[in-house]
Amino acid sequence: MKVMKVVISCAGSKADNAGYMKTKDEKCVNFVGNPAKVMSREPGFCYARPDGEAGDSKTWRDKLIAYNESCVKANPLGLLPAYKLYTPNKPYKDIYTQLVEVFGIDNVYILSAGWGLIQASFLTPKYDITFNGSADAYKQRNYKHDCYNDFNHLESAIDEDLLFLGGQGYLPLFCDRTRHYQGRRVSYYNSAKKPKCDDVKLVHYETEDKYRWVYECATKVIECYKSDPCGFDPRKMQG
Repeated sequence: MKVMKVVISCAGSKADNAGYMKTKDEKCVNFVGNPAKVMSREPGFCYARPDGEAGDSKTWRDKLIAYNESCVKANPLGLLPAYKLYTPNKPYKDIYTQLVEVFGIDNVYILSAGWGLIQASFLTPKYDITFNGSADAYKQRNYKHDCYNDFNHLESAIDEDLLFLGGQGYLPLFCDRTRHYQGRRVSYYNSAKKPKCDDVKLVHYETEDKYRWVYECATKVIECYKSDPCGFDPRKMQG
């Protein structure tokens, strides 16, 4: 069986039972791209960026790292592993879980607009951050101008194939977080114009479903890999 790593971009919709990080006074923290642009604020919530001040000279990112390290037996905030956090619409509702089942939880990563490149098993709080320029202003992250200390949970010394499934807005973050990866990097794209990404093999995936093409492509990857787990070559898969 051929071992490979798979990275898939995050989704806007989150599981209803997903947990939140909390402040000292027990307010739920909703992580957003621009807290100042949140127009309607829910009672019992506060709004912050992942790298915002969380108290005790720590950022929320620092707090999340510490929380994951402490959750050996208990998970009091009810945070979900990253692969269970996202809930795309049917028929792709379980696509993140399916990737984990096929490739293994140690080989699947999520590229999160809020947190960076994270392991599928990483306990992740609910958040509303995206690279989608058509989303509400408070959710948007500008990759070129906004400062984020993005995670990178991928070991660079691995030489296995690394496959990326994500929209063009996520490609710069993928290229940056994996720039030292020693294996072959392959990324699918659906745009009419081929994107630019140095040292990444770009494969055009053709489909009429322009909105959900990433999940359709992920489904096709799973099907092709299961049918030939030893010989699957992501460079040769077509839509």
